[in-house]
Amino acid sequence: MKAVRTIGIVNGGGDAPGLNAVIRAVVRAAISEHGMRVIGIRNGFDGLIWPEGAKEMTEETVSGILPRGGTILGTTNRGNPFAYKTKENGVETVHDYSSLCIDNARRLGIDAIVVIGGDGTQHIARDFHRRGVNVVGVPKTIDNDLDATEVTFGFDTALVIATEAVDRLHTTAESHHRVMLIELMGRDAGWIALHAGIAGGAHIILIPEIPFKFECICDAVRARELRGKRFSLIVVAEGVKLPETDPFGKPIPPAGPGNVANTIAFTLREMLHKEIRVTVLGHVQRGGSPTPFDRILGTRLGVAATDLVAKHHFGRMVCLRSGRIESVSLDEALEKMKYVDPHSEIVHAARAVGATFGDSA
Repeated sequence: MKAVRTIGIVNGGGDAPGLNAVIRAVVRAAISEHGMRVIGIRNGFDGLIWPEGAKEMTEETVSGILPRGGTILGTTNRGNPFAYKTKENGVETVHDYSSLCIDNARRLGIDAIVVIGGDGTQHIARDFHRRGVNVVGVPKTIDNDLDATEVTFGFDTALVIATEAVDRLHTTAESHHRVMLIELMGRDAGWIALHAGIAGGAHIILIPEIPFKFECICDAVRARELRGKRFSLIVVAEGVKLPETDPFGKPIPPAGPGNVANTIAFTLREMLHKEIRVTVLGHVQRGGSPTPFDRILGTRLGVAATDLVAKHHFGRMVCLRSGRIESVSLDEALEKMKYVDPHSEIVHAARAVGATFGDSA
């Protein structure tokens, strides 16, 4: 089997703290452990469609990037090369640029590609592997929703930022005797909201996996008032499912990320007749310096991915299982997403210490 002489690195999807730790680990391990060259591909798979920005990476290239957030290679959460959407004369057109990407990778001398990304990016990686490209995946998402790995890098940093925000709102809500909502990221999974809610002592936690009722939220707020607690802190996951109508029979308009908590607050104001404030934390959760946990996990995953390339174990994704770095096939990695089990121990623990989920349980 032909030895791998040159690795390409590409990351896709949203940025996540710890990306640079993975990039640094791949570059250093490839050069020092395996004597390989490394080519950095800029701005996701767009960098294989337009490869002019690709350049060789050295140990000097990655010097000092370990504590930096984001990614030095740039990224995009749009632009699937197998179905690339463009507008031509005002009409949306879809192109398959996968063959062009494969040809450009060969022109760059790339023998294998380490693909860092979440669910969408790893689907693209698998499709390229099925086309004969030597690919190894590294899981990346702050949402922690990939089932094949116990935790993804970026999640810990997002959780720390979210928890600090909940802590800060806790004190101001108590001082002003207010009901306050904070909307956190997570897509269709409630991991960030659940963990930050527990860590920050939130009184009500709304996550996509547990349907809520406005009446139950109001009952929880009123129950707190009867105990002399004149404030309530509600953590809202951005992917939470809204009821079709409010308790007054009025339709609730669809709301996407960034507007879910405000939509919920509008109805709660009518029901509780209280001043309610909303904070949407948004992309603050994605940025900034990664925590030590994410730096270490990113480093371990990057080294493991490079080792797989050196062993010609392609079509696989590295992952964390029982505290060890292992790997699974990309097919297995993408079999299912990881969501919060409403009957899990962690949900029970949250309920046991007094948190409610807007349901009748």
